[in-house]
Amino acid sequence: MDAVQQEVTDIFIRTKALLQGHFVLRSGLHSGHFFQCAQVCQDMPAVERLGTLLKQKLGGLAYDTVLAPAMGGLVIGQEVARQSKCRFIFTEKENNILVLRRGFTFKPDEKVLVVEDVITRGGRVQECLDIVQKHGGTAVAVAVLVDRSAGQAKFEVPCLSLLEMSYPTYAADKVPPAMAKLPATKPGS
Repeated sequence: MDAVQQEVTDIFIRTKALLQGHFVLRSGLHSGHFFQCAQVCQDMPAVERLGTLLKQKLGGLAYDTVLAPAMGGLVIGQEVARQSKCRFIFTEKENNILVLRRGFTFKPDEKVLVVEDVITRGGRVQECLDIVQKHGGTAVAVAVLVDRSAGQAKFEVPCLSLLEMSYPTYAADKVPPAMAKLPATKPGS
């Protein structure tokens, strides 16, 4: 683990955002570990530091707008946009599908960075990428705090993360017996 990954892990532990137990993820998979980013996001110095680290990870990447899926990506997406001095917009659920609302649009070929807190399979990120394309923007990259897929989630643009973890996930009928004894919770992102 490099120094940045250790710092990010320490931030998640200090803010009680890395939980252990039996959790049902948004993907429907079960896990013994959960990243509760809302715990980090109430600590503004931590948010600022994570935003700085994520922006550094992006290097000189050029983008005009940061797009984040609600709810999980809102705080870190806005912080990356604030530090980048660019526009911030978000998608939100309508009938369980992410959509652009509130009059948000893209200029033709507007360069868009998609920012999310945690990905396991990357479903919400892919929805955002599809929205950017559908509405005439150009997605340039994805930036996430935590990639639970350990680099296995693939997109048509580069995906950069501060932390890659591969905590095991299980289908509901394949949960290990010791974990199955614990009550399954859905803490939300």
